[in-house]
Amino acid sequence: MPSNPLQSLSVRLLVIFLLFGALFAYGIMLSIRWVYSEDDLRSLISGHLSLHVEYVRRDIGNPPNLERALAITESVPVDIRIYGPDIDWSSDPDFPPLADLSFAESEFFSEEPDAWIGELEDVEFAVLGTHRFLRLAQEPYAIIVSTKRIDDDRRAPPLLPVVIGMGLLLVFLTYLAVRRLFLPIGEIREGAARIGRGDFDHRIGRVRRDELGELAGDVNKVAADVQGMLDAKRQLLLGISHELRTPLSRLRLALEFLPEDTGREGIATDIDEMERIIGTLLEAERLNDRHAALHKSAVEPLALANSVIADYFSRDSQHIRVIAESELKAVNIDEPRVILLLKNLLSNALRYTDPDGAPITVGVRLGNGKLQISVTDSGPGFPHDQIEHIGEPFWRGDPSRTRGTGGSGLGLYLTRLVATAHGGSLRLDERHVGGARFIVELPV
Repeated sequence: MPSNPLQSLSVRLLVIFLLFGALFAYGIMLSIRWVYSEDDLRSLISGHLSLHVEYVRRDIGNPPNLERALAITESVPVDIRIYGPDIDWSSDPDFPPLADLSFAESEFFSEEPDAWIGELEDVEFAVLGTHRFLRLAQEPYAIIVSTKRIDDDRRAPPLLPVVIGMGLLLVFLTYLAVRRLFLPIGEIREGAARIGRGDFDHRIGRVRRDELGELAGDVNKVAADVQGMLDAKRQLLLGISHELRTPLSRLRLALEFLPEDTGREGIATDIDEMERIIGTLLEAERLNDRHAALHKSAVEPLALANSVIADYFSRDSQHIRVIAESELKAVNIDEPRVILLLKNLLSNALRYTDPDGAPITVGVRLGNGKLQISVTDSGPGFPHDQIEHIGEPFWRGDPSRTRGTGGSGLGLYLTRLVATAHGGSLRLDERHVGGARFIVELPV
């Protein structure tokens, strides 16, 4: 879900439906007003209403016939009040006082072009509570008609809220239906993210037999193609690594017969480096194998870090310090591979740290079910645009590095593979300044 709600497809979809629903309702209102503003239709409706008003006047008569007025209230659900010089009568004793009724012309009955219905002569309107009243002038009397009996309670809800509520309900149901159509997008997005993180074994299920289903199939095909290319690349590297061991063995044997003054030491160094690269590639391919098994055992992490320094970095031990950042106890890890991980991180740190600068710090922490190992140096660090490449095979931040300042670009790659094989991760602490700080987290 996007951090900004306005960037969410669902929110945008809802806003669009609400907007078009409002425009639709407004358009209906305008259409009705336009149709009713036509002279023929307005005249027809106005004529019918005027005729009904005239019928009421004639039925009641002048002077008013109270029996006829009472008969009207019995056949039609209205109440009537008649008053004049000699009469003040109402069909219901609870008919509101005349002082409470403010009669005036209605905006809906006018000869103006935008009025709904034409003007009704000698008719005025008033509203009190839930009742509407019409006053029919019939000199010297006045007839007031309540459009609902005074003693009737309004049980039905008002029309306008019902119409608006039904409209909003229809808009919401339509939104849910359309959202259901786009529901597979979330599954496709999650699957594409997993594949993008390197889980090329993951496949998106057949979400539906439509365009989104075809899109999921295309993403699966891309994942299969990428997995095939990576497998071919691994097989090539593995084959080359195995094949190189034989000529290297012959070179090392031939080297023994060379005189001391023929650059023998430099050739031996090159052979050693090539064998390290081949060993690293073979170990990387073993870790890349989906069936690779870890041989875990109970290991005390602080003792492990100190033993790596003593066994492999004794000459630089004065430049390395180990700090226990929490209470530690034995954890289940693959000890040889974690030793390889720590060796690569320390070799990388020593390569870029000034011997006269701040010492390299190895931090060991245990918490939240994870073993965290951090290696901090005071070297030049990594430019921000190179952080995403950390852990890629044969990648080096400085392509101009020499043997004295750089390696084969496989150390961090192998470190990442060891962490991933444990179900953990390798990352660079971007908040650290004045060098590089690598953090490995291993679930234990």
